[in-house]
This record gives sequence, structure tokens and C-alpha cells, in this order.
Amino acid sequence: MNKSEKEALVTELQGEFEKAQGAILADYRGLTVGEIMELRRKLREETIRFRVVKNTLTKIVARNLGLEELERLLEGPTAVAFGGGDTSVAAKLLLDYAKQNAKLKIKGGLLGTRIMDAEEVKNLASLPPREVILGQVLGGMQGPLSGFVGVLSGLLRQFAYAVLALQKKREEQAA
Repeated sequence: MNKSEKEALVTELQGEFEKAQGAILADYRGLTVGEIMELRRKLREETIRFRVVKNTLTKIVARNLGLEELERLLEGPTAVAFGGGDTSVAAKLLLDYAKQNAKLKIKGGLLGTRIMDAEEVKNLASLPPREVILGQVLGGMQGPLSGFVGVLSGLLRQFAYAVLALQKKREEQAA
């Protein structure tokens, strides 16, 4: 591979890291080509890209992005799963596959600009999907808001009754 090809790969890889909300790094040593293809197929169904990377080129990308701490995860064969929309889905799928095939080892990950170790990736995988979390947050906000609306409508109702009573009293005094 010549220098211009390496530069093109670094640019492409850097674009993937910048575009993805997160990435999970794994050691794929011992997996057969068929097993890697099976894993890629499962990940692709969730719009997650699984890519075998050269550590030296990935270290250059890490330095370019100010993620030097990522270099500690780049020992031995490395593959990166770039999370499509929800990095927790990528983490869950990789961990599920690693349970079925012990050859796949999770090294760690990247969530935004935060470097995670393997244990943090496991914690990320245990989170519910993004849509469920958003639903829970909105549900939690809806309760207090509906209570607030109820209080406001009660106050407005009382104010309206007071205005009607005042109007009736003035009409009686005028008559």
C-alpha cells in the first residue's frame, strides 16, 4: 500500500468516526471469515458498519480527532462497529454475538468523544433503545405538565366565577 492509498484510508476512516455517534472496538482474533460475515450481516440489519481496521492508521485518526486515549484500545487485531443511530444497539448486538462466540472480545468504545472500557460498553448495552428512553422522558414530563394544566384551569375557573359573581352583584346594585 503506497502513501496516497494510506492517506485515502485515513481520510475515509476519519470520516466514519466523525459521522458516527459512537463506535465499539473489538478483537476478532480467531473468528473465521464466515463468522465475520455472519456478524456483519446481523449488524448491517441495524445500519451498523463493522470494519476491520489497521491500528497504525486508526491511531493517526485518533490523533487527528484529539482522541489520543483511544490508542490504548488499539492493541492486537481490531475491528470497529460504527453505530448507525444508536450506539447502544451496536454494543448489545456485539455483546450478544460475543456470548455465542467467545472468540470475539470487546475492547472498549467511543461515545461521542468519550472513551469507554469494555465494562462501560456492557453497561451501554444494557440501556434500553433510544426510542424507549425518549418515551420515558416524555412520559415523565407529561405527568407534571398535565397536573399544572389542571391547576391552571381550576384557577381560571375560579377567576371566571368571581368575575360573574361581581358582575351579578353590580347589576343588582344598579337595579
